Amino acid sequence: MSKNEKKRILVVDDAAFTRNMLKKIINNTTYTEVVGEAENGEEAIKMYKQLKPDLVTMDLVMPIKGGIETIEDLMKLDNNATIICVSALGQEALVLEAAKKGAKDFIQKPFKNDQVKDVLDRILVNNK
Repeated sequence: MSKNEKKRILVVDDAAFTRNMLKKIINNTTYTEVVGEAENGEEAIKMYKQLKPDLVTMDLVMPIKGGIETIEDLMKLDNNATIICVSALGQEALVLEAAKKGAKDFIQKPFKNDQVKDVLDRILVNNK
């Protein structure tokens, strides 16, 4: 991957508002772009296979297939998958479970632009 190529991100959340907020923040950096959106885990897995993104933001509480199960499935599909959990306060047990399943970091809802950018920097810039 060349230095000028942006990191490709898949945003997974059942709330369109949250997806749009994340998309706006992610697309506003110089090194990331949203390449796909999914509103549940089943869509996320299909899109991951098609798009092969560099990073996935994953809501933990969704209909059809929740975040924990989706993280498990994505890690089976690609044990190098980079997944960041996006979850509300009070869901600490879910966040810990997600970390055990392979999630690399966590963004707490409601989030601010700087919080999202800090996590992206930590995962995509400092670790790569």
